[in-house]
Amino acid sequence: MTEQGVRWTAEQVLALAPDDASRKAGSRLGGAGPWSQIGGSASGSVWGLCKGSGSTPYRTVVDLAGPAYKCSCPSRKFPCKHALGLLLLWSAEGVGEPGEAPDWAAQWLEDRAAKVARPVAGAAGPVDEEGARKRAERRAARVGAGVTELEQRLADLVRGGLAGQEQTGYAGWEETAARMVDAQAPGLAARVRELGTIPSCGPGWPARMLEEAALLHLLDRAWTGVAGLPEQLAATVRSRVGLPASGEGEAVRDRWLVLAQYDSVSPDGRLTTRRIWLRGLQGGRPALVLDFGPPGRPPGLSLPVGLVLEAEVRFRPGSAGLRADLGERHSAALAGTEVPPGVSTGAALEAYGTALLEDPWLESWPVVLGPVVPIPGELGWQLADVEGTCALPVPLTGAGSRSRSGLWQLAALSGGDPVTVFGECGHRGFTPLTAWQPGSPEPVALS
Repeated sequence: MTEQGVRWTAEQVLALAPDDASRKAGSRLGGAGPWSQIGGSASGSVWGLCKGSGSTPYRTVVDLAGPAYKCSCPSRKFPCKHALGLLLLWSAEGVGEPGEAPDWAAQWLEDRAAKVARPVAGAAGPVDEEGARKRAERRAARVGAGVTELEQRLADLVRGGLAGQEQTGYAGWEETAARMVDAQAPGLAARVRELGTIPSCGPGWPARMLEEAALLHLLDRAWTGVAGLPEQLAATVRSRVGLPASGEGEAVRDRWLVLAQYDSVSPDGRLTTRRIWLRGLQGGRPALVLDFGPPGRPPGLSLPVGLVLEAEVRFRPGSAGLRADLGERHSAALAGTEVPPGVSTGAALEAYGTALLEDPWLESWPVVLGPVVPIPGELGWQLADVEGTCALPVPLTGAGSRSRSGLWQLAALSGGDPVTVFGECGHRGFTPLTAWQPGSPEPVALS
């Protein structure tokens, strides 16, 4: 069942597809072009008319709580490409304000609600709870089979050695990723695709590939023993594999400062991910809000850096308590008037190490450094404490690296003086995203 109020990612939607042909067809229908009368309800359903080859559009409706699908097309696949396309459109930008379903959708939803609510003789609970349990068991079995197959692929990689990966190319990894999508494990699919791109990332790639393969192996092993893990760590493992979050997380109301916003594109170019970092001004808690855009379209959510909004943020289980969804806003957004307090480079590393206990696959942790001085050098850039006793390197290659133009922008902003910098602190160093000049509350987003 889906968690009410939480949109799926495109990969989680495509994991529902019965075959590769349905995934491709659903992706083509994931834009607003062929659709009309698109709508949704607050109770968790979406509907729309999709123009096909005939004169009569196909009527498509999805009950997100199942999920369950109804479409007037003649396809025998379940879900059909129209249901997948509608879900992709919903996952990318929603369907507007909740409204009343048209008659053709309302009738099916009412019939389904009545069927779900009807008790069964001798059953301890409603039919949908038993169905949800069986669906969860079937998906767990499919994920388990995918994990077994992936472990064999990783074993073959280590047995054959890494030296030939540059010549082998990316195609084999894309095929493995597709198999993980078939196994309804989109999180594993994403990590496999990232693994396949490493041989083209420049010097030092064999070490990075071995590191990422080890982390993927650790995730496989964690899934195999997920039933015996502590609750929070188990939730993290399920999230990393790609299962929708179950249960509701903590809701926190605060005045949230937008620290950074940037986009990244998946290795296959089919999905744009927007990362928005927030920080509670009262509680000091960081939050990561993600939004997604289908091919050729940017994500719908955009929050300018430096904005302050009073809102409720609901944190998802697992993911070291970072991943969150932006809820109801309680006042108009205003420009920030204060610079967040910074910590030393040593404290930043300590915070990242603590977070790794909750999520061993966490690539970085949000940190405000300050005061620090950007220092260019022959071996790369560093951000050094003002005392000059400790510094963090700034990665220039690989995931999360920054362009040299952004670093020179930071150096120009500093002019040799200490600055406050927000960024992501990880095992490769510190990636600066936003900076504040001394004496000015206006943030500067680094390119």
